Amino acid sequence: MTFLPRLTLLAASLTSLLASAGLHAEPLLFTPCSDTAVPGSLCSGLNVPGSYDAQGRAVGEPDAMHVFVRKITADVPAGKAAKGSLWLVAGGPGESGASFYSLLPTLRRSFPGFEFLIPDHRGTGHSSRMCKVEESEQSPGGRALAGAEWGSCFAGINLMPEYAGQFSITTAARDLKALIDGEHGKNKPPVYVYGVSYGTQLVLRTLQLGRLPVKGVILDSLVPPQTDARWDLSQRSHVVNTVGMQVLARCDADAACHAALGEPAASVYRRVLEKAQADPAMLAKIPGKNLKHFMGGMLDVPATRDRIPYLLHELEQGKDGELTAVRATLAQAAASLGSYPQSPLSIPLVNIISNSENNLQPALRPGWTATDIDRDEAGLLFTSPLPRILLGGGLPTYARDGYFGALPAKVPPTLVLQGTLDPKTPYAGAQAQVQTLTQRKAGKVALSTVQNAPHFILWTAPACFEQASTRFIAGKPAQDCTLQFPPSI
Repeated sequence: MTFLPRLTLLAASLTSLLASAGLHAEPLLFTPCSDTAVPGSLCSGLNVPGSYDAQGRAVGEPDAMHVFVRKITADVPAGKAAKGSLWLVAGGPGESGASFYSLLPTLRRSFPGFEFLIPDHRGTGHSSRMCKVEESEQSPGGRALAGAEWGSCFAGINLMPEYAGQFSITTAARDLKALIDGEHGKNKPPVYVYGVSYGTQLVLRTLQLGRLPVKGVILDSLVPPQTDARWDLSQRSHVVNTVGMQVLARCDADAACHAALGEPAASVYRRVLEKAQADPAMLAKIPGKNLKHFMGGMLDVPATRDRIPYLLHELEQGKDGELTAVRATLAQAAASLGSYPQSPLSIPLVNIISNSENNLQPALRPGWTATDIDRDEAGLLFTSPLPRILLGGGLPTYARDGYFGALPAKVPPTLVLQGTLDPKTPYAGAQAQVQTLTQRKAGKVALSTVQNAPHFILWTAPACFEQASTRFIAGKPAQDCTLQFPPSI
């Protein structure tokens, strides 16, 4: 999920110095941003090496790349200092920090008096991109690839396969550590770090590199264990289907919903699938002409997920009203996250990181083809296009390092926010991560379960996010929360 903005990057980049212990960053120099993405915000950045060695020392030019950071100043009376700072680490991989800009009202309620620091990790937004020409703001597609840019971008990367390693999770983690270490020294207000989805993986990798000067960490929609074949990206359709079947079962358990359908929701859905496959005109009305993918996408947004029984009911009757309403709601949900020149997802970065570290299929099922995926997913009712996209490859991968599949030895006080109906980072996977950290005595890790919530709690269940976050920064025990789920027709 990704939808974000543009900025005219004014930011002054700060020097990064090499010390024998590794990269040392001085505090960022912030100046007023030249864009209007977030009025009144400040911009800066850090020049970083293209690569690091195993000890975190720069390899080659120490300022080969740039990492962009936006600061949202604290909403406090003039002359008053901020009560704290919160670093916001976006998901993806491939999303820029602009995904948080429209969510500032919720963030301000959740962290009153805090300032927010929002980096674009390398390869995204206004930070150095993989394809400097094709992903530049001045290119025909802006930050997104368009037309012939796809071919030239991919061809350029394939000519330098070693270049992929400069955009690894560990490299991005070293950047993030340098930013946080440099910006926050002693006698500073409390500092917290928040990461969502892939951002949780990046934060955990950063913590593997060593201690961070932070009081706490919030992990929203925590990624599952990296080496667990049940939940890697090649299994996304199975993860999506598990949640989809739970949604249908909730309708069956609700008297009014079940009465409206007259039989189990899955039975109705299977007939609708058969009807769509036999009726090209009906299938043409479904975005992407793939009903399973469309239904899987509806699970990401509570307002559309809750309409699935309605939609099945009308599709079987040959009506279009509910489909039109659902499509409009999905468009509104995407628009609610804003659209800036900084926003477009970096597809090359998604491809390289996903296939290098989060796709176990090549090792577990070598030679796997699209036909194999079709057979594997034949009995599923809800699917994702991701397994097929990953199958295509198209770009070089980088070698996994010693941090792959591991977790930090120590973590600051950590709050995990996880929805029970998350079709991207499954609830069971988050439970497994929390259990491992707890058993290893890595630190105080609390799981706040958000019943009925999908992915990205900050966005999809803001009231629950606010409750959990305010309790966390106040030092209170985590509490579970429930997102209303109305299946009745």
